[in-house]
Amino acid sequence: MKISSKISDKFQQLTDVIVHEFMTISTSYAVLLVLIGGIFVYGFLYNLMYAPNLVTEAPIAVVDRSGTKMSREFIQWMDATSQISVHTHALNMVEAKDLMRRGVVQAILFLPDDFETRVYRGEASTFPFYAQTDAFLYYEALQEACANVMLAINEKYRSVEALFMPPEGLLAAAVAQPIKTVGTPLFNHTDGYGSYLIPAVLMIILFQTLSILVAMLCGMEHQDKSLLNYTVYGHGWGTAVRIIGAKAFVYSCIYGIFAYFFFAVLPMIFSLPDIGKSFDIMMILIPFFLGTVFYGLSFSKWFTDGEAPLLMITVMSVPYIFLSGVSYPLENMPWYWQACHFIFPATSGTLAYVKVNSMGASLADVHQEYISLWCQVAVYFTISLIIYRQKIMRLFKAKQAESLLPMVEDRCILGEEDKDIIS
Repeated sequence: MKISSKISDKFQQLTDVIVHEFMTISTSYAVLLVLIGGIFVYGFLYNLMYAPNLVTEAPIAVVDRSGTKMSREFIQWMDATSQISVHTHALNMVEAKDLMRRGVVQAILFLPDDFETRVYRGEASTFPFYAQTDAFLYYEALQEACANVMLAINEKYRSVEALFMPPEGLLAAAVAQPIKTVGTPLFNHTDGYGSYLIPAVLMIILFQTLSILVAMLCGMEHQDKSLLNYTVYGHGWGTAVRIIGAKAFVYSCIYGIFAYFFFAVLPMIFSLPDIGKSFDIMMILIPFFLGTVFYGLSFSKWFTDGEAPLLMITVMSVPYIFLSGVSYPLENMPWYWQACHFIFPATSGTLAYVKVNSMGASLADVHQEYISLWCQVAVYFTISLIIYRQKIMRLFKAKQAESLLPMVEDRCILGEEDKDIIS
């Protein structure tokens, strides 16, 4: 009977914590705003921003000083590419620069007087191509289109140049074999920026919003002293384990639903990369969510306000992206930044998810990140357990002190009455 009673008490404590966490989340407008805004609004917002995924028909201005058949053909081929649209033929560079300054065009193509002449002489023909670098996607698309057209023109007029070459140059050209290059974008068939960036951003959003949720609830917990209600079950390690275990269960269940929205619904709507196995992704998300929850609980001692974590946590979004190794190769970073990669669940989880979901890797291929996630779960669980044990002990002692205070006051009053009688 005693064993059954103890099990019942432990189960009751787990139920109390779970119900309290669900009630707190569902009745707090600030928490609901973070969840709805951070998950649904950010999820759609980022995807809509990069929905075109590729830069097409970027306007350029052309200054054609050559006026030859080859220059006109060069311009026509530039206009035929999907990245560029010839907006206007400017009379001179002054007019073209004015158009770029006003934002009418994104680049200027200048073909000099000797453009065709140098080609037929077998000399290297140069043509300046000025492009704005304030938008990376525009610059990359313009540069790619210009390079492709230049190679096509070079291949077409290669045989014509041979007619005007000296004998020694003709022999060298005949012996040399042209090298054809074919570029195939691996794991990103559209070669789009959104397809590359969004999967990593979705993981960072999950980590950020879950960290904010945990921090806000810990701050509210400190303000209303709701942990005091659980001291009736004791103040030992077992109580602390059940509290943080129930919290991890609640938060993971909620974010399991959000993860389905992020990794099943959004890829279907916006055609995001989705070639990973669902089982492998789920196995990555389990330690990712647990590690994130315990990571937030480890710092709960310093969260004394329900709103301050919004400013404290959101500033780390960009560092998480870089430390994950998605936007910049992790191998090229200094050793201390590589060490920081293994501190945060966001970085290891993001890299593992991108490899599995966007590159078709298996769990065996991401074993380093997977082991790192479980190590973070163990480390942050231990830290959060110690923190909550200290918090429960402090509240338990404070509760005992409050219960003894009336007894002390009564003794003081009785002592004064006895003194009056004696006198």
